[in-house]
This record gives sequence, structure tokens and C-alpha cells, in this order.
Amino acid sequence: MDYQGTISRGVRAPIIRQGDDLVKITADCVVGLANQGGFSLQDKDVVAVTEAVLARAQGNYATVDQIAKDVSEKFGDETVGLVFPILSRNRFSMVLKGIAKGVKKLVVMLSYPSDEVGNSFITPEKLIESGVNPYTDVFTGREFHEKFGDVSHTFTGVDYIEYYEKTAGCEVILANNPAEILKYTSHVICADIHSRFRTKKLIEKAGAKKVITLDEILNKSVDGSGYNETYGVLGSNLATENSVKLFPRDAQKFVNELQQELLKRTGKTIECMVYGDGAFKDPVCGIWELADPVASPAFTSGLQGKPNEIKLKYLADNDLAGLSGEEAISAMKEMIKNKEDDLVNNIKSQGTTPRQLTDLLASLSDLTSGSGDKGTPIILIQNYFKNFSM
Repeated sequence: MDYQGTISRGVRAPIIRQGDDLVKITADCVVGLANQGGFSLQDKDVVAVTEAVLARAQGNYATVDQIAKDVSEKFGDETVGLVFPILSRNRFSMVLKGIAKGVKKLVVMLSYPSDEVGNSFITPEKLIESGVNPYTDVFTGREFHEKFGDVSHTFTGVDYIEYYEKTAGCEVILANNPAEILKYTSHVICADIHSRFRTKKLIEKAGAKKVITLDEILNKSVDGSGYNETYGVLGSNLATENSVKLFPRDAQKFVNELQQELLKRTGKTIECMVYGDGAFKDPVCGIWELADPVASPAFTSGLQGKPNEIKLKYLADNDLAGLSGEEAISAMKEMIKNKEDDLVNNIKSQGTTPRQLTDLLASLSDLTSGSGDKGTPIILIQNYFKNFSM
């Protein structure tokens, strides 16, 4: 038996700076790791590069003032409502400062008991015990504190109501009906990530004069700033106390060039992708990790689609229940080799959860690299497309 299955390796890299040739650096690091580790690179290996180092190499940054100017040009001297931002200093504090600076007055509306990615003010149990109806009840920041007491984030210890009030000098309300913001202003920025188009539609239907989403802010350069034509400030992270690093541009060009560089050096067709947050949810704290607009903004063609797998556990307990040892192994391999090309709604695939390959690979890459000081912004994944029959 071949005992080796999927392997995910973190690849250390130098500190990436603006203007660096990230294609060359990535290829150097991956080939160097293979040489150092005494293993070979193969067709269908996957090299994943975090969006953070690609954006840094591109110099895709923007200042608070540049965000403010773009917002001001879009809204003029108006009171603006900011609806459903996530609760994050890293993700949103500089964007919040820029928006607040670009408008006459800002009213921030937070959802409760948590934001869209699971950062909570209070537990669902505490909400139920309170008798509050989250579909209809609206609170000011002061009223929410009076009702629920300490609403600090479980892990960061931050009271985001107070933090956002102080950061932006704004008024904060808490509600879950997007149309509530229209009691304060008819000019609105939808700050949610994955539900932004639904939120925008609901607010427009309720009679707003102007509604934009975060992907419409810095979707073009302002005074020489970085930008992202597709995602704007979505996917951005705090860079300094006055700037953000945006989601990278031209990511598809990068992965295509990287694939060609690796082919030239190794003779192997290696799939390449850029990854951001992994698309997974923590079962204890309830936080859904995906604060980026997508898990992978770019990938080579071999990573399109979803897995088409049969459930070994089901087959072992049913079709192969009377077999054991080498006989069971041989029969299982034959079933895998002869499986249908499309197993959707087939009992043999039940429980395999065929998510997009890039979402699965981005999650594996994000968990491998971590978000701290491992120093591995490049991930090498081998044998991912290898099954029990190979």
C-alpha cells in the first residue's frame, strides 16, 4: 500500500517589499524547498500564495485621506449611513476612519447579536433570555449597553460599539433591518461583505436616494492610491495607523505567470492560486473566517470545479461489507476507478460536501500558513488530487 496522502507544506519566504518579483521569489522558494527536502515536484501539485504578499509586492495601498476623498466625491456634503460593518480593528478601523472623514456626519448601524462573520456582542442564549426581538428591536449604543451590560468581544476584549464611536466620532445604532438606517439618512454605504447586494437591494427598495457597497470605494485610483477594480476596499487590512493594504490586483496574471515559470524550471504543470481567508467556521466561537470577499481571487484552470468523490465509509459499510483485507482494498480501488463522472445526488457520494476546489484549497492553505509569525506565505500542496486507487 502507498501510505502517502495529501501533504500541505508551509514554504518560508523572505520579507516581500513593493516592486519585488514575486513570481521569481515564489519559484525560488518552492524549488528550493523541494531540493532541501529531497522530494520531487509533480504535475497537479498546487502552489498557493497569500493575497497579502501579492498586494505588498504590487504596492496596493491607500491612505485614510484617499479613502475619504473617494467617499466625499461620491456623496458630497451629506450625512451617510454605514450599514453592517464587521467588527474588526484589522479589517475595518482604517476604512471606517476614511469614510467618517469623507462625510458630513456618519451613522453606523451594527447587526446583533453578531456581525455577518460571527463576531459577537452577546451569546444567542443571552439574546433569547433578554426577551428582545432581533428582527424588530432597535437600540442606540447606550441603550444596548444598558440592556446587555458588558458586550466586549470574547477573544479581543474590545467593546466594538465604543471602539467604532471613538474611531469615527460617529453615532452607533444596532438593528437587523437594513431599512432602519433610512430614519437617519437616505445616503448609505453597505459595509457587509457576502450579503452586500441583498442589503443594497433592500435599502434601495425602501426608498434610499443613493446606496453603494464597499467594492465601489477605491475601485479606481485616487490621487495615486492603490485600488481594486472588482472589490474596492473589500478584503483590505490595516497596514499602518493611516493606511490599508488592499486586495491585490491582476491576480490572474500573476498565477498564470507563476505556472509558466514553474513549468520552465521543473517541466511539471503545477497549479497555482492566490488565497485569502479560508472558508471555514470555528465550531466553538462561531466565527466564520471568510472576511475576504472570496477565498481565492485567482487560480489556474486546473483548479476549476468541485471534487467528484465517493464516500469510502459508506461503501465499506454497505457495498463491501462482506469483504476484508486485500480483497476489500482491490474492490474499493475498482469502484473508485469506475465511478460516475457526476456523482451529484448519488448515495455513494453522500456526505462528501463538494465545495469549490479553490475554497477547500484556500482553507487548507490558510490553516497551514496561519496569520501570525510562521513566515510561510507560500503553500505547497501535493497529492491533493490523488485518491485511494492511485
